[in-house]
Amino acid sequence: MANDLILGEFRRTIDDRFRLSIPTELMQLLGEESTELILTKERPGCLSVWNADAWQAKLDAGVDLVKSKIKAGRLDGRLQEVQLLGRLLSTRHKTVQLAARGRLLIPEGFREFLGVAGGGELLVIGAAVCVEIWRPDAWIQHLDERISDFQNLFDTLSA
Repeated sequence: MANDLILGEFRRTIDDRFRLSIPTELMQLLGEESTELILTKERPGCLSVWNADAWQAKLDAGVDLVKSKIKAGRLDGRLQEVQLLGRLLSTRHKTVQLAARGRLLIPEGFREFLGVAGGGELLVIGAAVCVEIWRPDAWIQHLDERISDFQNLFDTLSA
């Protein structure tokens, strides 16, 4: 995977078989050497697409840390949080294959979470380290809530 930030905003239509064409320029930055990707449920109305190796490394590091804390007794009394984490890990991500012409099939369960029907419009957004797929109304709401933070965030991260 390149060290370049994945950036851009593209309007797309999901077809009646729930396939979405991912822009080539975003896929190249995500790591086109592999057709295996990880699709995750990010927030209502948004899925993200990750390079499989980068996602697995991040997931493994986090899970290993949680397991070591459980083994050391540092999560005693936090059973409900551990169970919640397990439930979310069980349903949050799925390995998917990128088909010909950069098409991605959105699996059942993920389609419902995204909240879009076949023939619906979506936005494909570069989110620096992954590609996000947004339902347009959810994207506008997210921007409305966050755009005023842009300059402060940029200044903080680039300082």
